[in-house]
Amino acid sequence: MTMIADNLQSVRARIVSACAAAGRDPGLVKLLAVSKTFGPQAVRAAHAGGQAEFGENYLQEAVNKMAALTDVPLVWHCIGPIQANKTRLVAEHFDWAHTLDRLKIAQRLSDQRPGHLAPLQVCLQVNIDGGATKAGVPPGEALALAREVAGLPRLVLRGLMTIPEPAPDFPSALVVHQRTRALFEQLQADGLRLDTLSMGMTADLEAAIHAGSTMVRVGTAIFGGRLRAP
Repeated sequence: MTMIADNLQSVRARIVSACAAAGRDPGLVKLLAVSKTFGPQAVRAAHAGGQAEFGENYLQEAVNKMAALTDVPLVWHCIGPIQANKTRLVAEHFDWAHTLDRLKIAQRLSDQRPGHLAPLQVCLQVNIDGGATKAGVPPGEALALAREVAGLPRLVLRGLMTIPEPAPDFPSALVVHQRTRALFEQLQADGLRLDTLSMGMTADLEAAIHAGSTMVRVGTAIFGGRLRAP
């Protein structure tokens, strides 16, 4: 078994343990392997270890990687920032986009999604803790944007995504993730059919799962330290 496969097994064990502590079904928490800066061979090794869904931040790197992996059935998630001049790459190549925070970007993604592909699955990125340098729609504006995005024909709004500032301990991380869960439930109560809370990474996946995360995005604990930045 490769190191990556061993690491995947360890991360899955953490998810199972966190779910047990939170009284949740581990089958309801999806693992997204964040493969940015790692090449196709690392993705192949993770796939051999049972991983099918991968998150990428850097769009051109991701598209090149996809081209080298067309023989492997994978699901690709865009978890990096989406600029207006890069929406076509996301619309044409990815299955999911987690980082919507502007209606303009959502409209371009919908308009540019090829007709032969299934609608793009999307999450709104919410700046849940008010970080000054963080992307994301402010929580108070999330409902209005969600309603607009839900009406676009080639997108399916699935839920919320957050990247809060690092927390010093479990209780601090839990409080922030619980804010996202509360906002998620508020949007559901307003009639939006949401099922995805994309929150939690290597350092805080336990707190995120305790708060209700349905998808944790883990890179370092699977692939190791980042090799480079494009």
